[in-house]
Amino acid sequence: MATLAPPPPRTEKPERRRPSGGGRGPTPPHGLGFGGEGGGGAASLPESRYYTGMWLGLAGIVMIFTAFTSAYFVRKGLSDDWRPLALPPLLWVNTLLLVASSGTLEMAKRSYPMPRPFQRWWIATIALGGLFLAGQLTAWQQLAAAGVYVDTNPSSSFFYLLTASHAVHLAGGLGALLWLTWRLFRGGLTKLAVGVTALYWHFMDGLWVYLMLLLVIWR
Repeated sequence: MATLAPPPPRTEKPERRRPSGGGRGPTPPHGLGFGGEGGGGAASLPESRYYTGMWLGLAGIVMIFTAFTSAYFVRKGLSDDWRPLALPPLLWVNTLLLVASSGTLEMAKRSYPMPRPFQRWWIATIALGGLFLAGQLTAWQQLAAAGVYVDTNPSSSFFYLLTASHAVHLAGGLGALLWLTWRLFRGGLTKLAVGVTALYWHFMDGLWVYLMLLLVIWR
């Protein structure tokens, strides 16, 4: 009686292992907390949406200061009690500080992700922004010491309104810089975050130059 031969042994294919880390590749050995190119992983929104959102926010700020400018010219043209305001010379120093901070932030953006140059330019931007706000506060104190207050004259009212509104918006930008500094040392700073913040800061710089021209030429 014939015997059945045992079946040949099954050969299993070796299991293919997926690379660890989600396929993101090695982390650059720069020692600071730089993240990826996106805003928060594979599920993050496209970069264009972040910039679009920022542009929409800036459009709202443009509308606010456009309304202030219109009110400025209407109040100036329809009244006989308008007295030109002598601007504190410190405002010119403040202008130079803000323009310089825009330059240092652009240098930080271009040096990303090189750790030492980026960190140097980034911290310089924060310092210059803080000095600008301190200079604005000092300029207001100088006007108050000279007896020029919000209700002294329509021109002084608009001066405080315009400069204080700009200072509030710039303080928000400075807060964003400080928050991103915290993210830098926590390991979550991205090139996208740097670019969007730089766009806002440059806009605040240009807005201040516009306000200075308004207050100097049409005072």
